[in-house]
Amino acid sequence: MSKRTSYERSELGHPSTKRAKQIDQDLPFAHLRSALEAQDEQKEVSKVVHWFRGKDLRIQDNIALHRASELAKKSKKALICVYVDCPAEESWHGTSAARVDFMCETLAIMQKELQGLNIPLVFLQAETRGRYVPAVTDFVRDNSVSHVFANYEYEIDELRRDIKFVKEVGKEVQVSIYHDQTVVEPGTIKTAAGTPMKVFTPYQRAWLVVVKQNPDLLDTVPAPSKNDSSVTKEMKHLFNTPTPKPADDKQFANEEDRKRIRGLWPAGHDAGLKRMDSFLNQISTYAATRSNPAKNSTSRMSAYFSAGLVSVREALSKVRQHNKGSSDFTESGASPGVYGWVREIVFRELYRQTTLYTPHTAMNLPQNLKFDFVRWEDDEEGWEKWYKGQTGEPFIDAGMRQLNTEAYMHNRLRMNVSSYLYCNLLLDYRRGERYFAETLIDWDLSNNTQGWEPSYTVFNPVSQAEKNDPDGEYIRKWVPELKNVKGKAVFAPYARLSKAEFEKLGYPKPHVDWKKTKLRAIERFKSDMHDADP
Repeated sequence: MSKRTSYERSELGHPSTKRAKQIDQDLPFAHLRSALEAQDEQKEVSKVVHWFRGKDLRIQDNIALHRASELAKKSKKALICVYVDCPAEESWHGTSAARVDFMCETLAIMQKELQGLNIPLVFLQAETRGRYVPAVTDFVRDNSVSHVFANYEYEIDELRRDIKFVKEVGKEVQVSIYHDQTVVEPGTIKTAAGTPMKVFTPYQRAWLVVVKQNPDLLDTVPAPSKNDSSVTKEMKHLFNTPTPKPADDKQFANEEDRKRIRGLWPAGHDAGLKRMDSFLNQISTYAATRSNPAKNSTSRMSAYFSAGLVSVREALSKVRQHNKGSSDFTESGASPGVYGWVREIVFRELYRQTTLYTPHTAMNLPQNLKFDFVRWEDDEEGWEKWYKGQTGEPFIDAGMRQLNTEAYMHNRLRMNVSSYLYCNLLLDYRRGERYFAETLIDWDLSNNTQGWEPSYTVFNPVSQAEKNDPDGEYIRKWVPELKNVKGKAVFAPYARLSKAEFEKLGYPKPHVDWKKTKLRAIERFKSDMHDADP
C-alpha cells in the first residue's frame, strides 16, 4: 500500500469556525427530514428499489431492504437493488485500498446472494462525484420506479446528497430512509435541557437503560423475500451487471499485500458472523486483556461494522444470547467481558449522534473548535518517521508498523500514536486522521474523526507500554530490531541500554524528547486557544 508524505489543501481544508457553527445550528439532517415529509405520497406501486450505501453492505438484518421487500411482496411487484460505484467519491474521502477491496469483494458476494432470490443488484456508474445522484435519478426514471428505500448515512456530504435526491424525485417517487447503523436512534438520548448528549459516561448510562427496557431493539429482521421467477426474464438486462473493481488509485502495492489483507479480513456477512461467534467463545477474558495488544483478545469486528457487513444489532443479539437471553448489559446485569465489549459499542453509537448533531466534525474540524487556532509545526522528518514507524519510541513504532502491515491497529495504539503525532511532534492532527483513512480497513468517519479529536491529554508511550504490554511481546513482534532486548529496556532502549548496546540494535534514537515536547504542546495549546473566538 502506497504511503502519503504530504496532503493538499483540498484534502485537509475546511470551512471557517464561524461557518461551522452556522451549519451546526441549521442541521442538514433537519433539512432532509423536511424534504422527506414534503414528498407526495405514491399510492400506486410499480417497482421498488433498495439503494445500498457503503455502510450497509449486507442482505441480512437490513432495515431499509426489509421494508422494501415487504412493500414489493405486498404489492406483488419486483424488488430491485442498486449500488452506485463512484471511484471519485472514495478518492475524495481517502478510503484505503484495503477497505475498497473489502467492499468490492463483499458486493460480488451480495450480488450472488440476491440473484439466488431472483433479485438483481445493479451497479450504477458515476464517473464524477457530481454524477452520483443523477446515476440514481436516471435509473429510477428509466425503469419506472415508484418507491426507493435506503438507510441513513449521517455525514454531512451524504445528508446533502440525499436532500438533493429527494427534492429531485419527490414528486414522482416516494423515498423512505431508515435508521440502521445504530441500535438506539441518534438524537433520542438527550440531556435534561433537551439537547442530544455529547458526554460519554451519562450517554452510556442512559443507553444501557434504553436497551434494557426495550429488548426488541436487538431483534433482527429477515433477508428479503424472493422475487417471482418471471423477474429473471422480464428484467434480464438488470442481472449480472459488472461488479465494481478498485480504481487505479486504490490498488494494493503488490499481490503479497492483497493476499495478506484478504487473509486477515475475509469479505462477506458470513465471515463476519464467524468472527463474532469466535469472539464470544473468549469474551470472558476480554475485560482483563482488551488493553493488551499482544493478547489479540478484541473482536476485530470493526471492519465488518464500518462497511455494514454485519449489523451492530445482529452482533448484540448474539451477545444477548450469550448473556442468558438478557439485554441488561450493565455491570450488575452482565459479565465484565460483556459489559466491557458493549461499552465499546456505545462509544460507536455516541460518535454517530455527534456526527449527526455536530456536523462540522465531518468537515475537517475538531469538535472543540478552539483547537483549530493551534499553530502546528512543520516537521517533515518527524512525519516520515511517524508513518514509517521509525520514531524511536517502540510502542509508537509497533503500532504504526501493525497499521502498515495489517490495515488495522489495536485501539490502545490508536490513542497513543495520535497523541504522539499532534502533541509530541505538534503536527496537524488532520494529517494523521487522513493517513488512518487511507490505510485502515475499518476506517469510519465518525470513529476516526472523534478518535483523533485533539485534547490536552498527552500519552506517555513508555508508561503506556509498560502497563499494557508488560512483557514487551507486542513491541518485539512488530519491532524486530528489539526482539532480543531483555526486560524493561525494550520499552525505552535508548535510555535504558548503554550506548554500545543501543547502537548494535540498528534502531533509531527518539526523534524528540517526550517530556520537553509534552510541555511544548501544553504551552502551545494554552497560548493559542486562550483568546480564540471560534
